[in-house]
Amino acid sequence: MLNSEKSWYHSTPKNIAAMLVLFALLLVFAPQSIAKTAVDFDPNLNFSKFKTFAYVGGSNALEFRELNPNYISERVHAGVAQALVQRGLREVPLDQQPDLVVRYWANSQSNMVAPAAGAGDIMTSGYWAYTYDLMRAEDSLDATLVIDLTDAKRKALAWRIYLEQKIVDDDSIWPKVLNEISKGFEHFPPSKKEIAEKQKERAEHPPKPPSQ
Repeated sequence: MLNSEKSWYHSTPKNIAAMLVLFALLLVFAPQSIAKTAVDFDPNLNFSKFKTFAYVGGSNALEFRELNPNYISERVHAGVAQALVQRGLREVPLDQQPDLVVRYWANSQSNMVAPAAGAGDIMTSGYWAYTYDLMRAEDSLDATLVIDLTDAKRKALAWRIYLEQKIVDDDSIWPKVLNEISKGFEHFPPSKKEIAEKQKERAEHPPKPPSQ
């Protein structure tokens, strides 16, 4: 056996061990596939004035998914209500003139088109389009859940959370979805720092005109 071949032969176990260690480290430190969440809001609002909210359900546009809309609506309702109540707001019926109206939109990855009821213009134009476009461009998961909080008196969007996560008619996934909703609402109401950052962002990214 040649010296070079002998050297390679004896070093192979060490090489294999080194590769196994490297592979183990990559498994530990590699980024995990997790839900992505983003929050957008109107930085010119006084969020302390919001004391009550009403939940009005939402709209599903999930392609190739035979899901019970009531199933999704009930779980979104539970997650949002818990988060807002923890922050001192009170849920009231829609006919009691709530400060905020809560609605959700569920869209599939392959068809991130806003549902009816005028949501399309709100999502794809104005200042709100910047974050929407970022989430759409980076979308890599099964579905996108958008939760809107609308200022009822102004009839204008106040706060929005985007959540990219698998959405299925199955109890196993909803603890993760509800956990991401809870994380998103950690930014409600926005802090002074977050308000300043959002004002800067909107100054750097002017309103996007409605698509023709």
